[in-house]
Amino acid sequence: MHEAEENWWAAPFAATGLDATVQVPASKSLTNRYLILAALASSPSTIHNTLISRDTELMLRALAEFGAGIERIGQADGSTTVVITPGQLAAGPLSIDCGLAGTVMRFVPPLAAVAGATVTFDGDEAARVRPMAPVLDALADLGARIDYAGAAGMLPFTIDASAMKQDAEVVIDASGSSQFISALLLVGQALPGGLALRAAPGPIASPDHIAMTVQTLRELGVDVQVDADARGWRIAPGQLKGFTVTVEPDLSNAGPFLAAALATAGTVRVPFWPAKTTQVGGKWVEILTAMGAQASLGDDGVLCVRGTGTIRGIDYADASELAPTLAALCVLADAPSTLSGIGHLRGHETDRLAALEAELSKVGARVTATADALHIVPGPLRAADIESYEDHRMATAGALLGLAIDGVRVQNIATTAKTMPDFPQLWSAMAATAKGQG
Repeated sequence: MHEAEENWWAAPFAATGLDATVQVPASKSLTNRYLILAALASSPSTIHNTLISRDTELMLRALAEFGAGIERIGQADGSTTVVITPGQLAAGPLSIDCGLAGTVMRFVPPLAAVAGATVTFDGDEAARVRPMAPVLDALADLGARIDYAGAAGMLPFTIDASAMKQDAEVVIDASGSSQFISALLLVGQALPGGLALRAAPGPIASPDHIAMTVQTLRELGVDVQVDADARGWRIAPGQLKGFTVTVEPDLSNAGPFLAAALATAGTVRVPFWPAKTTQVGGKWVEILTAMGAQASLGDDGVLCVRGTGTIRGIDYADASELAPTLAALCVLADAPSTLSGIGHLRGHETDRLAALEAELSKVGARVTATADALHIVPGPLRAADIESYEDHRMATAGALLGLAIDGVRVQNIATTAKTMPDFPQLWSAMAATAKGQG
């Protein structure tokens, strides 16, 4: 039994080569990092090309709850500039809605620690099963009291940060999410004794995102010392000055569009691609080239990806949030693929490994999920209805499959508004450029 027909989106099918230019919205990861840091600064900050999506709206609301002034300025090119005027952080009691945004549920509780505030956090039903314990345990080590309304280590909970310690060294388990470490790093300078942070023994999920956080802090003048083994971080107490930045395009969200060039033996261009980036989405160039694409970055900052008619299988480690799109592309390849080092995706918006195993199998592939990997063996393709699990990256993976398989429908494509509100329109406009579109 399917839910109401209006919740199913008929994915556009493109029979032959696309020829499209797609302007991708700004990076959610960078936007929400800059917003947190702006709230902690000593003077106003101006953030150009701010992403406006559900995740960033939730962050803006959270910062407003803490007392930050927020001004939005629409620009002629359609982008949004946000000016954050920090104030004395409110001590509460406050109430924060995290929605399903990992950056809100992990990054904002440490802000409560800086404010010495009492804050209650909750979110969507699906957010209540996303892991939170490591960052909350770290805040408890620093003196915060955490009261859980349900299961320990999960939403909803209340933080009382009125008695924070100084000079504590925090050890944090980052195997479930890099956001646990980034959350503490973002506020390290504002904590009473600064921050001495160490990753617990074991794997660190998505280390690229931690590198992004460190680089962002350094760009804004924060002195972050990283241990030689990249498992320890030290930040002295200090004051962050206000700043002006322009947010890069979201290179992870660019992935489905770039992959579409391979899926249709077409050409897709993404403007404003940075020559250097800390975003994990910067890996798309090497991934797609390895799978058979031709890619070039022009002097004008336009990345051009051309499909050659061949999609090779790939063995790739640590794809992180790129994995759903990459897995969908592997279904269309001419040989098996293995994506490893992605066990932490089981704790994202949904259990992405289980979801990908279930949904990719529907269209004819043989997909096996292990503890931290996906093994994908392509098979004869067939149309199917793809569940999105309220997960934006599952929805875009389904759209990519529909581009190459006529008759695919995706459940609740509106969930892409989490990071990309105009995804259905952008996708349909791209598909319409195909020579023999369906």
